Amino acid sequence: MFRLRKMLVAAVAGLVVATGLTVSGPAPEAAAVPDTIPFTITNDSGRAEPIYIYNLGTELSSGRLGYADASGTFHAWPAGGNPPVPAPDASIPGPAAGGSVTIQLPKFSGRVYFSVGEKLNFALTPDGLVQPAVQNPSDPNRDILFNWSEYTLNDAGLWINSTQVDMFTVPYTVGVEEQNGTVRTTGELKPGGYSAVFDAVTDAGWGNLVHTDQNGTPLRVLSPGHGVGTGDVPADAMADYIDRVWEHYRSNTLTVVPIAHEPDNVYRGTVEGDVMNFTDASGAVVTSFQKPDTDSVFGCHKHLDAPNDQVRGPLSRTLCAGFNRTTLLTNSQQPDPDNSQFYQDAVTNHYARAIHEQMVDGKAYAFAFDDVGAHESLVHDGDPAAAFMTLAPAD
Repeated sequence: MFRLRKMLVAAVAGLVVATGLTVSGPAPEAAAVPDTIPFTITNDSGRAEPIYIYNLGTELSSGRLGYADASGTFHAWPAGGNPPVPAPDASIPGPAAGGSVTIQLPKFSGRVYFSVGEKLNFALTPDGLVQPAVQNPSDPNRDILFNWSEYTLNDAGLWINSTQVDMFTVPYTVGVEEQNGTVRTTGELKPGGYSAVFDAVTDAGWGNLVHTDQNGTPLRVLSPGHGVGTGDVPADAMADYIDRVWEHYRSNTLTVVPIAHEPDNVYRGTVEGDVMNFTDASGAVVTSFQKPDTDSVFGCHKHLDAPNDQVRGPLSRTLCAGFNRTTLLTNSQQPDPDNSQFYQDAVTNHYARAIHEQMVDGKAYAFAFDDVGAHESLVHDGDPAAAFMTLAPAD
């Protein structure tokens, strides 16, 4: 099972990342994947500004946090301070307009950042790396155009995604080349899709999520998961839908099969008071959820916490997806596989709706558990020959 785990610790100017993507499942019998694979970044953005690349994360063989240079060589971060101290410059010169640069991805769990025009500001605390957190108005990266992809490369292969969990900004695609030459990609926007996302979020009344630079040029759309905390989205944005769901399941049963390859593992949920209790096949209550608030839904946390276990975590992931996609009232069998029925309620996650609508393959990582039902923008191969990222025009 592929699982997106963001173990984040709040820091002064941003986030201290303890780990990135992790992959759980049976250990492979042999290490078929080489120590590094080529990763080609192509600049089809039409932008003339310099591009800077960063490969940051966890070295899987040692568990150390650090960065990789262009050759894939690992460098551990030095000790940090309190207040945070500047991190070493881990930037790699990126491709010029119309060009490509190839670096090596090591066996890492982390992120490949790219920034346009300026280098990013990273810092170190005693707990680790402080990464950009542009929901913070004082973050030094607030006015820099940048984005990132998350990936894990290990002995079982490569998992790499395009992500919009935190924000939607300068577009890109990611892909993997199989040993037989087959190439698979994801993250491609429809023509005009970039502007359409900004317009759709604004038309939904969430225009405060749009960040612009000092000249008024749009830089990004902040996710509502951050927008509740910043006040850019009403704290009760999902309250009406949450109320209707809770009332509905006082007299109806929500049936959840949270793990696709375990179809006989079925749970049933009903609401009593402000609590939804889930029972297993024997009728025993296995976990309970307090009635969530908007922040719990958009952030997939708090009342929808998802520990890395086999019961509450998978149930919480499914509930979170159902709330964000607003399918819990139209289908009592979850997760709902039919993406044509997603985001149809007037009260919904308009940010996720807009992004999915503008993706060529319909897939995106617009909230933390958008991978429920395999609707996320992810590519995986067990024996990759190469991988790539292509920066796309913002049209």
